Amino acid sequence: MSTDSPSDSHQQLSGEFVAADPERYDDVERKQALINEWLRSRQYEGLVLQNPANFSWFTSGAPCPAFSAGEPTAALFITPESRVVVTNNVDSRALFEIQLAGLGFLMKERPWHEPRSVLLDDLCRGRRVACDAALQGAKDESARIASLRFPLERVECQRLRFLGRALAHAVEATGRNLKPGLTEAEIAGEMSHRLVKRGIIPQRLQVAADGRLRHYRHWTFSDTPLRHWVVLSAIGSYQGLHASATRVVCFGPPSDELAQSFQQAVLLIATGMHFSQAGSILASVWEKVRRIYEKTGAPLEWQLCDQGTVMGYQVCETPLVPRSDYTLSPRTAVWWRPSAGPVQVGETILVGEQGYEWLTSADQWPLLQISVRGHLIPLPDMLIREVPKT
Repeated sequence: MSTDSPSDSHQQLSGEFVAADPERYDDVERKQALINEWLRSRQYEGLVLQNPANFSWFTSGAPCPAFSAGEPTAALFITPESRVVVTNNVDSRALFEIQLAGLGFLMKERPWHEPRSVLLDDLCRGRRVACDAALQGAKDESARIASLRFPLERVECQRLRFLGRALAHAVEATGRNLKPGLTEAEIAGEMSHRLVKRGIIPQRLQVAADGRLRHYRHWTFSDTPLRHWVVLSAIGSYQGLHASATRVVCFGPPSDELAQSFQQAVLLIATGMHFSQAGSILASVWEKVRRIYEKTGAPLEWQLCDQGTVMGYQVCETPLVPRSDYTLSPRTAVWWRPSAGPVQVGETILVGEQGYEWLTSADQWPLLQISVRGHLIPLPDMLIREVPKT
């Protein structure tokens, strides 16, 4: 399986853009038109975007990290006539020579020691302006702006496909090569290395050895060594978008408890994936998953941990909760992550017009087939490895 990023749409240098990309330019132009119509409909003269998720969305994938002062490196000021990047003198060159070259952005630069609010106040003065974060003189429209990020564009779906393959590859390669005695932290380091070398930014790594998830459902990793079995999970971002994949590895035959818990977990995730269809309300999908908890003899298990999220330019765009009225649309990414006892499974899918696309599909990994309403759902099996000889 190739994990190279799409060659027809991304030129990179050390994981960053180096030249104008026609596909990115078209994507930015579409989003400019979308914002223009939104501004007109609500009678605004401008929009300030300070949320890094919105920055990456509008710029078609440019990152906007926070550095020493804790403030994101840039903001956007968008009017029907222009799109302006508001940044400091330290980051302006990298933004315009690498991240935003040829995409039609103007720049307003300030000294690094001057508050960004001074420049934003100058731009907004005398105008009716909306914003996505607290800004004096502007109206907070963050919820409505976030809704503009969905559904995903075609180019964004391409990036998610690359991200899903790269995540699955990194987690699986780590699982195939680890050995008892390695600490959880050492294993997490190997996953991180495999992700970063492919341009993926690790957002959260989970290495839970020997049943630790039973007590700590949001565990990350520690200096405790692996003995018998482990749950490996990674959340990564690529050009602002997020996805996640999970695999389970066991040395020697699994215990009856481990095998039973794993079987319950894959029944849960298969149900969630199958019913995540365009037009479905999350509450109705969740209800079908909850019934599987009941049928497998653990009706209250779901209360011990969150079950997943709608993903996008944020890890959690919308949580999967029992009473969510969010309606799934085509080109929406969903991360299911149910747990059963000490076992957790997790996959990212892309809702389509008909059914779903498995973004984090297994590569060199054993598969099993789970039947849901007569449909066979392929999922990663537990990888059983031989116990190393001492």
